[in-house]
Order: sequence, then structure tokens, then C-alpha cells
Amino acid sequence: MDPLSDVLSLMRPRNHMSAGFDAGGDWSIQFPDQWESIKCGAIVSGSCWLTVDGVADPARLEAGDSFLLPSGRPFCLSSDLALAPVGAASVFAHVPEGGIVTHQGGGDCLLVSSRFALAGNYASMLLGVLPPIVHLRKETDPATLRWSVERMMQELRDPQPGGFLVVQHLAHMILVQALRLHMAEGPAGGVGWLFALGDRQMGAAITAMHGDPAHRWTLQALADLAGMSRSTFALRFKETVGKSPMEYLTRWRMLLAGDRLANSRDSISTIALSLGYESESAFSTAFKRIMGGSPRQYGRAGTHARRSDGASGTGRPDTFEPRAEEREVRVGDQLASAASE
Repeated sequence: MDPLSDVLSLMRPRNHMSAGFDAGGDWSIQFPDQWESIKCGAIVSGSCWLTVDGVADPARLEAGDSFLLPSGRPFCLSSDLALAPVGAASVFAHVPEGGIVTHQGGGDCLLVSSRFALAGNYASMLLGVLPPIVHLRKETDPATLRWSVERMMQELRDPQPGGFLVVQHLAHMILVQALRLHMAEGPAGGVGWLFALGDRQMGAAITAMHGDPAHRWTLQALADLAGMSRSTFALRFKETVGKSPMEYLTRWRMLLAGDRLANSRDSISTIALSLGYESESAFSTAFKRIMGGSPRQYGRAGTHARRSDGASGTGRPDTFEPRAEEREVRVGDQLASAASE
């Protein structure tokens, strides 16, 4: 798989709800905290204002625009910024999942939105590199995203057999396409692995690391793939991704290891070897540094989660979630070097 597919697969985004909203007249609706989720929406017709807690400037959404709200912060949609908002619960009370909600007769602003819950362990891998509001204007929107939005509206308006599954797949298409568009903005969009994928040279190095994480990658080998000198590549990668190449590789390996520990019966030594570590102790030390707990503790927590909720084992104690502000891996760290060179 490609890096974006890798990360999204690891986070297992689950579409909790997709619906249309048709508003008329003067209106303003406040939505609550969307903790550990990402909101994706598009304006089909009309326009409205979007404000997000902690963001100074409101966004004016016009027909054809799309947006992502990856921070989970409370937000407000309105026809007029001066209006006092009402709580979303009062507007959407007793409304079944899916379909189109009509507010005050509708006719002035029609939008479609989906909300995705992400596996808490890995959510920061994506959410940490996105701004609170990703505003994708109509001019940047190719036919693919518009088609997905229009098709979803058709499914919501006129439910057909199998419609629930169709809407689920369309919601994922909209999310991926929106991320692609934001990624295409390149370094101007921000710092992080997602924006680096829009850079041909940095994207080649990241794709190689994702394609074979167990390989004994060296800085020189990655620089050669990018067609750059070793020093120039190292500086450019750090500026674009926010981490050195070896730091990024080590963290990606540990995220893969955490997923295997939670969702497979593979032994620690098997996982370590599959990710390029020749000794379990070296792997365990690196894992604890990045993930905040030992592999055995992490594995036991995953087993308990699977037994208690019968789910896929994605729930974990906060203690073992990947740290958003993890300690930087030292350039001269012997363990990282042994695994990466």
C-alpha cells in the first residue's frame, strides 16, 4: 500500500454517521466536542459560516466547497455570525441516522457531512499534522470529490437497497479525496508526513520506508532514492516532515508493532524480527521509548480490551497511546542505528 493508505488502515476510520442538512432562513447551530473524530463535509448549494473553538477567523463556505475538522473541537455552522446559536441536540433530536434533516423549511443551504471515529492509539499520526480547519475551495476540487458528494446526496434523498453500505463507502471516498487535495498543497499546507507526500522527492523516501519497514535503510540509501545529496536530503526531510528520516522510520515501525501486538497472536520476537530488529531487547527498548510502555504490557492491555468489549482491540489505556510529544530519538542512538543501518 501507499503511505496514506497505510496510515488510514492503521487508524481504522469508522464512519459513525453521514447525513444531509437542508436549512432555510436565519439559523445558527452549535455542535459539541467531537473527541477523537474527524468531521468531513461539503456544501452542495447555498453558503454558510463555519467557526471552530480556538480559531480566530471564521470560514465562509460556498457551494462546491468542502471542509475537514480534524481537531474534534466544538464548532458552529450559521447563516449569520451575529446570531445566537442553538444546540445541535435540539435540531437533530429524534432524527434517525442518515437521510436529510430539514431545518426551518430548508432551501437556502444544503450540505452533506460524515463523522469518522479513529483508533485512539494512532489518531495523532494524522490529526497531529492537520490544522483545526481544512477548507477546500471549489477551485481546488476535481470531479472525483464532487461526484462522491452528489452521489451521497442522491443516496440520502432516495434510499435504495444496500444504500447504507454505499453511503459508508462514499464517505470514505470523500475523506480520502479531501486529504489528497490538502496534501497536494505541499509544504505550504504545513509540516508533517502528509504534506511531504506531496513532494516528489520526500514522498519517494517515505513510500520506500512504508513499503519495506524492515529494510536496513540508511540515510544515504534514502537520499539516493530522492535524488539528493545526503546532507541536503536530511535537512529537507527534517524541514518538511518535522523529524529526521531515522526518527520517522523508527516511529512508523513502532506503530506497526503496536498494531500487531493488539491485533495478532505474533510473539514479540517475531514482530521484532519482521521490523528489522535482530534482538528482542533492542526492539523492546525502542518500543518503550516511542510508545510509552513495554511490548508485553501493551500486548496484555490489548488482550484485555478485546475480551472486555468484543471489538477489534483498538481500545487502550491512555498510558500506552503513542505520545503526541514523544521524546526525540537521538541521532546517535545506537539502538535506532542498529535497526536502521
